[in-house]
Amino acid sequence: MTHGAPRRLDTERLDAEIAAIAARAAPARLEVAVQSLDGGEVWAWDRLRAYPLQSVFKAPLGAAVLAEVDAGRLSLDEVVILAEKDISPAYSPVADAWPGRVDYSVGELLVRAVGGSDNTAADVLMRKIGGPGAITAWLRANGVHGLRVDRYERELQPEIYGMASFRIGWKGWPAFRAARDTVPEATRRAATARYLTDPRDTATASGALLFLGRLANGQLLSPKSTALLLKIMTETTTGQNRLKAGLPEGARLAHKTGTSGTDLGLTPVVNDIGVVTLKDGRRLGVVVFLAGSTQDETARDQIFADTMRAIIAAAD
Repeated sequence: MTHGAPRRLDTERLDAEIAAIAARAAPARLEVAVQSLDGGEVWAWDRLRAYPLQSVFKAPLGAAVLAEVDAGRLSLDEVVILAEKDISPAYSPVADAWPGRVDYSVGELLVRAVGGSDNTAADVLMRKIGGPGAITAWLRANGVHGLRVDRYERELQPEIYGMASFRIGWKGWPAFRAARDTVPEATRRAATARYLTDPRDTATASGALLFLGRLANGQLLSPKSTALLLKIMTETTTGQNRLKAGLPEGARLAHKTGTSGTDLGLTPVVNDIGVVTLKDGRRLGVVVFLAGSTQDETARDQIFADTMRAIIAAAD
């Protein structure tokens, strides 16, 4: 595979433009990091500070699943039958369809988890390969530090709001939201504050860039599995108005978003990370984390799109 030669980033321009965008995002914390994946420098605000992942973790999950396929321990054609204990909270079309549909291939669950951000699909795959700790251990064994996965979605999502353990009656967003809203506001605020400082299920900008770079450069998976995961990440329909909206003509993005629910005027997590391939073949790893936002979805998405435009301008 031939890629364009790396160019130096205009770091002074990035310093100024990202500072202005971060000021617009306040009081939310904005982390931006970028690196040429063809051998270039890293530019970041605060590359070692950990940010909550939300569904960004599903990209490393997908890689860990495909590593099991590469090793011959798992097949994409294997069929999984879902029981009540396998169902996870929204967002999850797989959960919404249960028990009307209970059978899915590993390959289909992979597309739904990474490409569709389905929580049930993700939890089922995670359990299939040994749980959250198995993903983190696999990342460490492959030289990816600064990114950790600790909980299933069915554990993490209720904890954000101080809810009890997930139960099947909370299947689907309306039921989950109704249960959430029975928790006293003070309890929910305290739980969300704890979540935003919890070291579990987080990544640093450096860790996320390291994952993207090793994935894109074929250092984690076989060529076939690398191509499949990047294809799923390119074809995802999530985050159309975030980083993707700031791309120039002819560029493409293989990415994974992460988004928490909004409660009491706060959206704890909005993320987007990915590999940008420019028209001339140059590749950039881009990481944007936004934590503790009080803005609406349109304003948040605009921050991501404008950040991508600033990165592209600094890379030209």
